[in-house]
Amino acid sequence: MNPLLKVNNLRISFCRDSQWQEAVHGIDFEVFEGKTLGIVGESGSGKSVSNLAVMQLLDRRKSKIESDSILLENKDISHYNDDQMSEIRGRHIAMIFQEPMTSLNPVYKCGFQVLEACRDVTPVASQGIQEFRNSGIQEKSRKNDLESKRKVLELFEKVKLPNPEIIFDKYPHELSGGQKQRVMIAMALISNPKVLIADEPTTALDVTVQKEILKLLKELQRENGMGMIFITHDLGVVSEIADDVIVMNKGVIVEKGKTHDILNNPQHPYTKGLIACRPPLDYRLERLPVVKEFLDGKWSDNNQVKNELLITDEERNKQHELLYSQEPILKVENLRTWYPLRKGVFGRTYDYIKSVDDVSFDVYPGETLGLVGESGCGKTTLGRSILRLVEPTSGNVIFEGRDITKLNNKELREYRKQAQIVFQDPYSSLNPRICIGDSIAEPMLVHGIEKDAKKRRERVCRLLEEVGLEASHYQRYPHEFSGGQRQRICIARALAVNPKLIICDESVSALDVSVQAQVLNLINRLKKEFHFTYIFISHDLSVVRFMSDRVVVMYNGKIQEMNEADALFNNPQNDYTKKLIAAVCKV
Repeated sequence: MNPLLKVNNLRISFCRDSQWQEAVHGIDFEVFEGKTLGIVGESGSGKSVSNLAVMQLLDRRKSKIESDSILLENKDISHYNDDQMSEIRGRHIAMIFQEPMTSLNPVYKCGFQVLEACRDVTPVASQGIQEFRNSGIQEKSRKNDLESKRKVLELFEKVKLPNPEIIFDKYPHELSGGQKQRVMIAMALISNPKVLIADEPTTALDVTVQKEILKLLKELQRENGMGMIFITHDLGVVSEIADDVIVMNKGVIVEKGKTHDILNNPQHPYTKGLIACRPPLDYRLERLPVVKEFLDGKWSDNNQVKNELLITDEERNKQHELLYSQEPILKVENLRTWYPLRKGVFGRTYDYIKSVDDVSFDVYPGETLGLVGESGCGKTTLGRSILRLVEPTSGNVIFEGRDITKLNNKELREYRKQAQIVFQDPYSSLNPRICIGDSIAEPMLVHGIEKDAKKRRERVCRLLEEVGLEASHYQRYPHEFSGGQRQRICIARALAVNPKLIICDESVSALDVSVQAQVLNLINRLKKEFHFTYIFISHDLSVVRFMSDRVVVMYNGKIQEMNEADALFNNPQNDYTKKLIAAVCKV
């Protein structure tokens, strides 16, 4: 069978400081009708940029694309110009981008954006704008709008968007992450492409939404017979959807073959490292291995890792006996955080959104309490309510014997020295105009810690080294660091005030599995060294199980189940918990 897409000897270079540097070094791959090719690797491996090059979506002024050929349905498109590619994109090859919020225009309604994608706008390219406006084409386009809208609504139904008519008239910010991703899928499929490129379409989505998106893509593939490229760093997702897989590292393919063979019998140390650094669900490790250790030869396979780093049930039980013999450091009692819904001229409250609804639990010194649930369940609001970044409606939050809901502003500032938060997005958490050293030092200035500038700088440098960065990074800005490094900077900033409680709010959700493993190991190491207490919020159940002593499961603002982490995962009692665990993609 001839491939729908065949890429031969693709090379990509980028211009940096007036010099061309090759980033992708002559790769080959094929995509067949009705089949899915998975491309896996860390950020910077070249997996996304290779597919952007196939679509010719890279900036021609800063990039250079070379290849022997790029055959799409046996036609070499490698030398097509922009006009020719505009005929190809959408109709023959389409792409679902990684971040739907930045891919969708925030000022236009979702239905209009998909509608635009299915309109034939080629006359604009062949005629002048004024000529196009004066011609009868625009009037004809208006007459076809009803038919086009019907087609969009049918596609919204096909991608399982609730209430397509309502979604059609909503703006992107009014939809959840999963709904926005479905709109992007609808936009990519509107012209029935032969090849679909899905670039990390499930990153940072809940496990249940992720499973629905994967199922949807497979159904649409069967219906349309299209070939698909699925780009991801998550080998669990690859095992669910891909027929074949290629593993990329530093711009080259290090291993390729059938998905089952690659995942069950990897040959290259890099592939072994990617598989091993994902938190396991059926046993518990002292720490996660990292890819570099496999490349350096420290580990030969996953069995060696398990034998040397395994934590036995007996060891864990002893740890918990000591942990839970103490008095709780934090008590949350009947906490409610409700948001009023108002309508009418006078803003009369007619109902409430109950983000946190009568939640109670204790947290012990040195414990990591995992908090899981789907988007909108209230877990982030709960974390912020504990810190009073969001004001609770009622209930008590007692930290070391003091009810923080009754603190005045001065007392609240003192409490914030003891309780810190690491937010989900490290880039938006850091001021892009301030060097990272000053960002870490800022909380010290606010709380009057290390008033001497020289000592303060020395402390910042120690913190940078503590989180695996260098003191020489002090004067660098956030944009000069990778996502994993920025998250380390945010952790260093949280440590600057010597807190006792740290809330990690989805702090590793969008990181590569290899970088994620490094950050998780760092968080656990700091916990042992400085006796921190964590509330670890995440939708990734494998990460939560690895990190947590106990786990709280939330749904619709309420606690559904709370238990020791291994007991909860091995024997869930609540139907919702069972649904969450069943949705986890296993390698």
